[in-house]
Amino acid sequence: MLPGGVNSPVRAYRAVPGVPPHIVRGEGAHVVDADGNDFIDFVLAYGPHILGHQPPRVVAAVRAQLERGIAYGHTVELEVELAERIVDAVESVDMVRFVTSGTEAAMSAVRLARAATGRDRIVKFAGGYHGHADALLAEAGSGIATLGIPGSPGVPAAAVAGTIVLPYNDRDAVAEAFEREGEQIAAVIVEPVAGNMGCVPPVPGFLDGLRDLTSKWGALLVFDEVMTGFRVAFGGAQARYEVRPDLSLFGKVIGGGLPVGAYGGRRDLMEQVAPSGPVYQAGTLSGSPPAMAAGCAALDVLREDPALYDRLERLGERLQAGFEAAAGAAGVVCAVGRVGSMVTPFLGIDTARTFDNVKGADRVRFGRLHEAWLDAGVLWPPSQFETAFLSTAHTDEDVDRTVESFARALSPVSV
Repeated sequence: MLPGGVNSPVRAYRAVPGVPPHIVRGEGAHVVDADGNDFIDFVLAYGPHILGHQPPRVVAAVRAQLERGIAYGHTVELEVELAERIVDAVESVDMVRFVTSGTEAAMSAVRLARAATGRDRIVKFAGGYHGHADALLAEAGSGIATLGIPGSPGVPAAAVAGTIVLPYNDRDAVAEAFEREGEQIAAVIVEPVAGNMGCVPPVPGFLDGLRDLTSKWGALLVFDEVMTGFRVAFGGAQARYEVRPDLSLFGKVIGGGLPVGAYGGRRDLMEQVAPSGPVYQAGTLSGSPPAMAAGCAALDVLREDPALYDRLERLGERLQAGFEAAAGAAGVVCAVGRVGSMVTPFLGIDTARTFDNVKGADRVRFGRLHEAWLDAGVLWPPSQFETAFLSTAHTDEDVDRTVESFARALSPVSV
């Protein structure tokens, strides 16, 4: 009934052994499958559930909106209220347009960048995933990397002809590209923290270098904060690293677990979007009232209690330190990529800076680790190239159990 049995390829266990559990409910940091098995959840719907499953204020907000209606085809106050929350939290954003997915947000931002600059070429980075729009599938991460697909059949060569793919964390390569083609480059789009090749942090100076180069050449800097927005800091990765892009993409956390996407930025750019300007973009269910209600509630919880981010940082540090200590004790080379509550252990490599680096990770051993985790009641993304996530609902005990099963899986007896 469903191609591959899924509605998104990364959900299929094609890169790891075992059968994906069919989840029937979630609460806090745990989910339960159809057979009654309980799992510590580090997938968290691939990032939205920063407060864990079923946070009371989010559930109450959605329930209240459902009692009033689902969709109207007209603007509702909640759209304005969520936009105000984002604008107040993210210094680079003056205006926001809501869409229904991260793919739509990226596609729309690229169109806007091309219109605003009068240029056609786009720079992206190998292993970066910005949704499944044709022009952005070149050398993408996420499911594309997991399944070993170089791009996708059905994408015309002309669609990616204007896309320049460079190594992530390589400022010099970007500078060289601008020297060659700077007057044709409309924008650089980047995950400020790579999350679709596993978690790969930016090296010092990389994001600042992108800001300097795009400003010098009159191109736009687009931060894809679909994963990182309101997760690695309340104002996103741009607040954590103090780099201000021209346009930003959001999703996941701003919908509280419901389908959502958004793009926003400087007023002079966003006012070029229809109906204020000529750059067309539309969506029947954009600004869905239940998603807006969930997003407002989630951001309110995060804004009102800044200590939640301290908790996420501490849990992330505990998980990273546990992995590193266990790998060291087992004599296994392992680079652990982490920023805040995003974490990935890369088995078999000691450095994770670029897509080429992480492609050298031992995926067979990761598959065995994933299977061991599943048997131990730990639900981890089924790919070496997907970051895992922590929530404010995770406990020290959850982290320690996960590290213990990691250590057992790496022990010589288990290999």
